[in-house]
Amino acid sequence: MKIAVQSRWLAILAFLLLAAWPLCAHVGSPDVYYEGDAGPYHLFVTVRTPPVIPGVAEVRVRAVSGGVQAIRIVPLRLTGPGSNLPPTPDLAEASKDDPQFFTANLWLMEEGALQVRILADGPQGNGELSVPVASFAQRTLPMPKPLAGLLFGLLLVLTVGVISIVGAGAREASLEPGATPGRTNVRRARIAMAVTIVLVLALLYLGRTWWGIEAASYERRVNFYKPPKAETTLENGNRLVIRAQGNDPRWSVRINMERVIPDHNHLMHLFLISLPGMEHMWHLHPAKAEGGAFVDDLPSMPAGKYQIFADVVDERGFPWTLTGMTELPSISGKPMMGDDSSWSGEPLATTQAHSTVSELADGTRIVWDRANGPLKSNVAIDFKFSVQDKDGKPVEDLEPYMGMAGHAELVRSDFSVFAHVHPSGSVAMASLELAQASLLGDASSMPAGMVMAGDTGVSGPLPPVLSFPYGFPQPGDYRIFVQVKRSERVETGVFDAHVD
Repeated sequence: MKIAVQSRWLAILAFLLLAAWPLCAHVGSPDVYYEGDAGPYHLFVTVRTPPVIPGVAEVRVRAVSGGVQAIRIVPLRLTGPGSNLPPTPDLAEASKDDPQFFTANLWLMEEGALQVRILADGPQGNGELSVPVASFAQRTLPMPKPLAGLLFGLLLVLTVGVISIVGAGAREASLEPGATPGRTNVRRARIAMAVTIVLVLALLYLGRTWWGIEAASYERRVNFYKPPKAETTLENGNRLVIRAQGNDPRWSVRINMERVIPDHNHLMHLFLISLPGMEHMWHLHPAKAEGGAFVDDLPSMPAGKYQIFADVVDERGFPWTLTGMTELPSISGKPMMGDDSSWSGEPLATTQAHSTVSELADGTRIVWDRANGPLKSNVAIDFKFSVQDKDGKPVEDLEPYMGMAGHAELVRSDFSVFAHVHPSGSVAMASLELAQASLLGDASSMPAGMVMAGDTGVSGPLPPVLSFPYGFPQPGDYRIFVQVKRSERVETGVFDAHVD
């Protein structure tokens, strides 16, 4: 899966030719952000995934704790054959300005659930961590016009050259030196050139046909990995039934919704967000039903249109987000229990103003402790929040919410971006558990007694400060939902932000 960039010019040219057919971009947030420990070293990792596969991923590693002398990086499968047999890792390059910042480029040669294993060396010994990466073709790329012009010119030169060489050979190959071609030679040359033209045209047609087949195959790969549709029906007045429908007919054959794996204790995380202004949000956890469907008895909800985002993780560890829109009548439903939660408030602000304080119902508040200056797209950020009481003092009753200090959902105003992130980053927790298990030599199941990724490992009060590593993939207006648990109750703070 890993090829040195410098030694693959022909592969790059083939990649450009394969990606020469335009298609709309993949919707979402494909880059990976992760913060965790490689032994004694605390690392902040960003993996910028390539838009096409094969493609080059850019990996950035910042040693937050310091003291790291070298970083080595290698990609491999998340599960199955090869998941515990990494090839020789590449040495990342340390920044000249910041010796604790490292970068490396890795070729990702296959699609699916992969992992990037990072090995850190320093005076405190060695450490390693593994970051799950969803590798998939996001789009095809148009051929650059200069390259298209160059290739077309070379094609004309080669075509004319082949026809001229055949004609000259048929006309003059049997002549004595200095002899002039006769009518027979000229006629033979014309016939040979005519036959050559037919053969060249036939070869060009076959080449174009092959090109079309390859382009259609690649387009199907792009469609396969587009977010599946969430098809919904409402039964008995408040029971929502969700079925996944892929954009490619092969999706339902290859991805079995009856074999999804738990992601921090739930098979599906369902988000219902009201249109158009995000005045309401529900975070629910449907149960699995027969035939790969998911069902949930909805709580009380006002009538309206709702955007659907539903997170699941398949048996390979690949995360999927089902998307769709549903229109619901006014529902008088069940009280919410367990990990389910909701929020209602003002519509999304689009004045390019940033909100940094979110007041909660009991007078406490969540404060976004962010640095001054505008937010930029494609820049890794450690979003920091603190939970305070009505007097501005840190609360002392913060509890683990589904095994971690908190959850955050970041949604763009047009719903083209949705990210469900945690204190460890943007990776799915189920995928992260498989990656951690592969470090121990068994990616098929979690070892007994292993603490879930992001789990605090305690049941008592947590520090009232939490952070989420992430980077906005596009400019625009965003709403950020930050969810924590206090005194057995899930609280949701909401922040609006404009990203340049």
